[in-house]
Amino acid sequence: MSETEKPKQLLHLVFGGELEKVDEVRFRDLEDLDIVGIYPNYATAYTAWKAKAQASVDNAHMRYFIVHMHRLLDPGTEND
Repeated sequence: MSETEKPKQLLHLVFGGELEKVDEVRFRDLEDLDIVGIYPNYATAYTAWKAKAQASVDNAHMRYFIVHMHRLLDPGTEND
C-alpha cells in the first residue's frame, strides 16, 4: 500500500445493554443502551468490546455486541 492509499474502512459498532433474560437478545430498557462507539476495523472494535464485556462481567444480564456496519452499508462486503 502506498502512502496515498488509505485502508478500506470496515465500520463496526460496539454497543450493549441489560437483557431481560440471559438466553434471549431482548433489552430491558432501550433508553439505557450503552453506545460504546464506531470503529474503523474489527480489531479495534473487538478491543473496545472486550474491555466493556470484562468490566460488566459481574452482571449476568449485561451483554455487549459488535455490529458489522460495513455489511449493512455494502452487503457485498465479505471482509471483517
